[in-house]
Amino acid sequence: MKNLKNKLLAFNFICLAFMVQGCSSVLRRDPLPSSDPPLPPNFPDAAGKNSSAMIGWKEYFKDTNLKGLIETALQNNQELNILIQEIEAAKADVRRTKGAYLPFVTAGGTAGLDKTGSFTREGVLEKNNQIRGKDFPDPMGNFGFAADFDWEVDIWRKLRNERDAAILRYLGTQEGRNFMITNIVSEIAQSYYELIAFDNQLLILKRTIEIQQSALEAVRLQKANARVTELAVRRFEAEVLKNQSRLFKIQQEITVTENKINYLVGRYPQPIKRRSEGFDKLAMTPINTGLPVQLLRNRPDVRKAEMELAATGLDVKSAAAKFYPSLSLAGALGIQSFTFDTAFIIPSSLIYGAAANVMAPLINRSAIKANFLGASARQIGAIYTYQQTVLKAYIETVNQLAQIKNYGKSYELKAQQVAALSDSITIAGQLFFNARADYTEVLFTQRDALEAKIDLVELKQEQINAYVKAYKALGGGYNRAAGGSGNTTKMAVPKVVGELRGGN
Repeated sequence: MKNLKNKLLAFNFICLAFMVQGCSSVLRRDPLPSSDPPLPPNFPDAAGKNSSAMIGWKEYFKDTNLKGLIETALQNNQELNILIQEIEAAKADVRRTKGAYLPFVTAGGTAGLDKTGSFTREGVLEKNNQIRGKDFPDPMGNFGFAADFDWEVDIWRKLRNERDAAILRYLGTQEGRNFMITNIVSEIAQSYYELIAFDNQLLILKRTIEIQQSALEAVRLQKANARVTELAVRRFEAEVLKNQSRLFKIQQEITVTENKINYLVGRYPQPIKRRSEGFDKLAMTPINTGLPVQLLRNRPDVRKAEMELAATGLDVKSAAAKFYPSLSLAGALGIQSFTFDTAFIIPSSLIYGAAANVMAPLINRSAIKANFLGASARQIGAIYTYQQTVLKAYIETVNQLAQIKNYGKSYELKAQQVAALSDSITIAGQLFFNARADYTEVLFTQRDALEAKIDLVELKQEQINAYVKAYKALGGGYNRAAGGSGNTTKMAVPKVVGELRGGN
């Protein structure tokens, strides 16, 4: 007997050695690519040490009408509310993974009757016992109450790694919400200033039409005096009609833009309250870029990619732990009897049991290998996604900084062009009435001045949009929804993790 026990023990050790050897052969893999993004130390033409992302949108945007629209959108936007419910679903998944590594205790009672046939083995035994003086009820009852205990001991942190990965993904959904808030704030601001730009284009066009109608009347008088032909009259009429037609196109753009804002705000179409005067003098809050490394802290999409990367690393550890033995404990404690009265007689009706199981995969582990290799591939993909997200964040910021600079210079030159063409309209009109210029010169001068003024408004709009996009690119807008300061999401992470982990 002793030799048999020694042989069984040796066999178990050999199986365990083969199992560990198999695990080590599968767990060896190529080195992972570096997840540290090689960010440049500074932005080109950087301005300021503190990033503008630390400024709340309520401080960054000065227009009270715009701030009211953003506040309403953050409460009513349907897409944002849908995402919030998805976040709640992710939180429930965290609760599920948390419960997986804790003991399962179930309790329940049973009550029933069992009639055994007289010509069965059990029936014969019962009949014999009754003949011997032992009284068994017929039919036989079964009454009891028991509590069952089942616990997979998380030796290799497989279950806790799954829990922590779920927590990271939950926090990633929070960062996804922050990123959506950033996009909503940015999109509403861009659409709002685009709407004001359309208002100014409409005003310029109306003033130009008034000037052209006055010129048309003058040309008709010139024709009556035989100083110009019908061709000149027709050309002026055509120019007036073209611009009157253009009015309706701009009005349609205004309607579409208003409804776009209403959609983002989560309400049915209605006029957008705004102040369009002084658009050409409108100045935005100066942008401070800070350092590129601050993008890793301020950009919600970067933080989400970082958390997904950390989660995939835990997935790999959890998948690797499935190669190793698992230990589970089970137990039961309760009372049971064939009559209800005797079920509560302790210890006669007491039942209990305990067991410990050690299980390990030995043969046909292809599913576990596939799970591990798949988790490893997803981890490498998450590394590249993180690097790509950081690169995208840096390039977006650089592009918007360049746009602010270049559009600023372009606006100054375009403003000089508009001033020169405005003077040219007066000069061309005087020369025409003095028969020193052809009517086409007046037409072309008016047309060039109108296009230059429209272009100037569009340049101003693009310049403002560059400030809005740069603020978004730096990561501003999401963490100041309540008008506070500091990265509130980052500050809340340790508290949220502690609550979801349950202190473990």
